[in-house]
Amino acid sequence: MKKYFCLLLSLLMLSGLPGCASRTELQAPAGFQPALDKNTGGQIRVVGNYNNFEALEAIFEKFGTYYPNVDMSYTKLDDYSNVIGMVLNGSDAPNIYATYSWMVGREVYAAALESAEDLADPSLGLDLSILRPNILTKTEDDKLYMVPVFATTHGMLVNKDLFEKEGLEIPKTYPELISVCASLREKGYRSPVMGYALDNVNYFLFSLVFPYFCGGIADDAAAVAQLNALDPAAGEYMRPALTLAMDFLNNGCADKAVCQELDNNYNSVILRFLDGDVPMMICNGDTVSGTKKRESQSEAFTAHPFSYYFMPIPITEDGGYFLDSPSLEFSVNKNCENLDITNEFMRFLVTSQRLNEMAEIKRLVSPTTDLSFDSIYAPFGEVPGERIISPEEFGLMDDAVVQFRLALYSVGTGAMSIDEAVSAYGTFQK
Repeated sequence: MKKYFCLLLSLLMLSGLPGCASRTELQAPAGFQPALDKNTGGQIRVVGNYNNFEALEAIFEKFGTYYPNVDMSYTKLDDYSNVIGMVLNGSDAPNIYATYSWMVGREVYAAALESAEDLADPSLGLDLSILRPNILTKTEDDKLYMVPVFATTHGMLVNKDLFEKEGLEIPKTYPELISVCASLREKGYRSPVMGYALDNVNYFLFSLVFPYFCGGIADDAAAVAQLNALDPAAGEYMRPALTLAMDFLNNGCADKAVCQELDNNYNSVILRFLDGDVPMMICNGDTVSGTKKRESQSEAFTAHPFSYYFMPIPITEDGGYFLDSPSLEFSVNKNCENLDITNEFMRFLVTSQRLNEMAEIKRLVSPTTDLSFDSIYAPFGEVPGERIISPEEFGLMDDAVVQFRLALYSVGTGAMSIDEAVSAYGTFQK
């Protein structure tokens, strides 16, 4: 399967990486065929935690050409993860709601998943074959309570023009990354690599080494099981990644104090990179999705635009990883009103054409098998199949990820040594 995805990525690269024409060629020849009477009416309410959702609203409009009497709306819920269970049990329960793979197996989100329809039920008619199987979040009994709408990954934004100006090659391996950071420091760049401040849950060290951590355990089922069980002995599996993080910092690749100046991580990270004097900015795809909209908001970028792209962080001697994961998923409330038209909308949405359109608008990776994505992600098309990994596929649970995240934070901030963090696995508290 990984080799198959790699071949698809390579074909996309050869075709110039998805302009609108190439995406059209990849679409299935058969379009959506309505299954209900066109006069069917009703309300479909979608809730989530995005502030705005222009990509989904564009799909609402297209669905309306088939079913003009259906009223569709999207609502952002504050404190989403804590209130969604109560909302689903309320009098104004939504038809469709945002879910995430990290909700699976956690008691606090049991109510949200218990309300979800099994989208793998053949009677619903969803064409799940157009979705990458490695990012499908299935339960142990093969139920599918959520389908991916967007996918994401970890990497770093690279200012291509700045590297050309300084006469430096963009690094492709970890030794090259260390070397180019040293050269950039000599040229006056205090922090060649920047990223989310360490007081944020998504601090840059996590995006730096989490793919590396996953690469070390992806083919070791026993290690994954031990990590998921929060066995203290499993802390040893974190050691290589923790060591790599400290090596990165000790080599002066990133200055934590400079990164700490980014007071609002999402917005600040993007606008700081668009200033044009940051060679590399570590982040995830969800942050990359906001770059296009903010180009016009940056006075520096408007005055002096530059070429940039998002690439895997070269954290080994062989390069980086493509950590392929769902960013946002949708579940259907099986107890909602207008369930038939709700499932009809899901059948309309879960197609390569619609999901690719949404990914293009949002500037995220599509979850479809054709791996259609914005050209800013072009370097991910060069990642070999064996370095494409998905936690959803090898089964790493969120509780284990939280332990790794907190251990890394403790080491990165100097609160713990690597040995102490390794020994504390399973005991970290949020």
